[in-house]
Amino acid sequence: MRFKRIFLMVLDSLGVGEAADAANYGDSGVNTLGHIKENYDLFIPNLAKIGFLNTLNMDENNNVDAYYTIARPNNVGKDTLAGHYEMMGITSNIPFKTFNENGFPIELIDEIERVTGRRVIGNKCSNDNAIINELGERQLDYGSLIVYTSADSDLQIAAHEDIISPETLYSYCEKVRELTLKEEFLVGRVIARPFVGSKGKFRLNNAGRKDYPVAPPKRTILDELNDNNYNVIAIGKINDIFSKTSINKTLKGNSNIDVINKLTNIMDKKFTGLCMVNLCDFDSLYGHQRDVEGYAKAIEELDVEIPIILNKLEVDDLLIITADHGNDPTFKGNGHTRENVPLILYSRSFKAPKRLEIQDTMAVIGATIAENFEISPPEIGTSILDELE
Repeated sequence: MRFKRIFLMVLDSLGVGEAADAANYGDSGVNTLGHIKENYDLFIPNLAKIGFLNTLNMDENNNVDAYYTIARPNNVGKDTLAGHYEMMGITSNIPFKTFNENGFPIELIDEIERVTGRRVIGNKCSNDNAIINELGERQLDYGSLIVYTSADSDLQIAAHEDIISPETLYSYCEKVRELTLKEEFLVGRVIARPFVGSKGKFRLNNAGRKDYPVAPPKRTILDELNDNNYNVIAIGKINDIFSKTSINKTLKGNSNIDVINKLTNIMDKKFTGLCMVNLCDFDSLYGHQRDVEGYAKAIEELDVEIPIILNKLEVDDLLIITADHGNDPTFKGNGHTRENVPLILYSRSFKAPKRLEIQDTMAVIGATIAENFEISPPEIGTSILDELE
């Protein structure tokens, strides 16, 4: 074992340029980081120092503190689950459905009303806070279920806690999860969103959120780590993505900064294994909202935290920074974009970090983690552990 602890940070949706098959997804010309940089005077000296900006053009930087390259997506789809599955060594040819243009089919809405005994309102793509403040009073008056999607592959159900208790809402979501396992309705996650407050002041109870994801179709690197008695720590929405399989410590996060604070606290602990982190604000708050300035400022906020994270690393630690897909805030629509992802590897033990060859799959991450901890390799991906000198 070369590295005792590996920290994997996923910058949700921060792609670095169109993938080779982007045209098949209607995404020709997309570039999340590149277009943010073109439209905003991005100041990220700490990320630049570890090669982050060099991933845009894969130019050579001889004064860099980390190994850097890009990885190409291979799994079908451009959603959260497809990207995370691939980086953990799973081939997935099932494209999860999105319903952000016209809402969910009336056949599914009818089934939701049948199994819950409640009327459905909403049925569109919307921001969380926007839809509960638009329909919250109506939900209170009629005891309806607010059904919506976030533009990702999900179906979210919101209800005021005074009308429908969180426990009842969870039971409804379990029934809807069964309905949405059918191929024509297959979304990656069903999400319970209880909310509180009064007219004009409704707010989500984030602590009461509960996700019902599709279980991974095969064993992942996380399963192998857990079976070999390594720690598997999840911060942010990682636990929801992998349906709680083989994760032995979970910490929720309410924002990017909250997730980073929990990460730096974990870095002070002694453990052996993997800590996997997802920073979802990039995607949920800015990518889907097509908010270039907000996205840029969130990247700058991360940049400020980078020195703190790097300084907490031990000599035998490895930090990997990547993304799961793109979400170009300058592109049409409000959905994900098919992009290559950055791959940054940093350790205080590195003697000569540099640019690496472009990787053909994000599964290089899982393969490298597997080789480091001497566990069974994933079905896809080739380790680059020996290239990290």
